[in-house]
Amino acid sequence: MTYGYIRVSTDRQNVENQRFEINNYCLKKGIVIDNWIEETISGTKSPSRRRLGVLLQKVNKGDKIICSELSRLGRSLLMIMSILNILMEKGVVVYTIKDNYVLGDDIQSKVLAFAFGLSAEIERNLISQRTQEALKRKKALGTKLGRPKGRAKQLKLSSKIELTQELLAMRISKAHISRIMGVSVPTLYNFIKRNNLFVPKKITCNDLEIKSK
Repeated sequence: MTYGYIRVSTDRQNVENQRFEINNYCLKKGIVIDNWIEETISGTKSPSRRRLGVLLQKVNKGDKIICSELSRLGRSLLMIMSILNILMEKGVVVYTIKDNYVLGDDIQSKVLAFAFGLSAEIERNLISQRTQEALKRKKALGTKLGRPKGRAKQLKLSSKIELTQELLAMRISKAHISRIMGVSVPTLYNFIKRNNLFVPKKITCNDLEIKSK
């Protein structure tokens, strides 16, 4: 199954531009789009709150997703990397026209994914750096920053709020996330609750309207 994915952020943007670009690319490559997924929503929204989230659950090995560029999948490297990781693990090939990427289960794609992962790690470090700078500003303003006893593991997660939210949005299990973060599952649960992180509800294919060609 081959899917054409189109996302625009506002009603003022024209989905037909992306559709034309995808159709033109497919014509040159001899690819036929079986289904179109279109949505008008910000790329900062987690996939679980978009039609893309259901598509991630629906696709199977050998399927193809074609979009105009990587930024249609998400607006942050962390989000894009998470989406690509899921698709590559499922054996789905992703085509992005403007970026000229074909990402599948091959060495070149894995090298590219490694580069994306490295970039995502840099982004995580920048987030951590901004968090530390914010703490310094609070300290300079006289805000008490004492550490309550027994909160060391919570503090270990304090710079990983955005990453945790991204992983939750991708429906990665809490047990898996806790292993990634190096903390226990109860500690992760408390961290999610304390920071009011969004835990997406379970969605089904009925939540996604897929337009046939």
